[in-house]
Amino acid sequence: MSKEKKQDKAKAQEESEEWLEELLGLDKEEVFIDFKCKECGEIDKVPEYVIDEFSVDLKPGEEVELHCPVCNGTITRAKDAPSE
Repeated sequence: MSKEKKQDKAKAQEESEEWLEELLGLDKEEVFIDFKCKECGEIDKVPEYVIDEFSVDLKPGEEVELHCPVCNGTITRAKDAPSE
């Protein structure tokens, strides 16, 4: 295979990968939200997409509640947690 054909093939592969990453959202930086346990005070960083998934069936004014990975208590969005 000639050098030019190899370069064309490599460029096509790169463009294909970029297109796929954009389509799947892999080119975006993941956002994390701080959640705080009501029982033990543990702060856990939860990916925003997880919160979005759990928010689908909530009524207005309800907030997402998850299980604490430390004590299995209830964690909710931290109101006073330091952001990084």
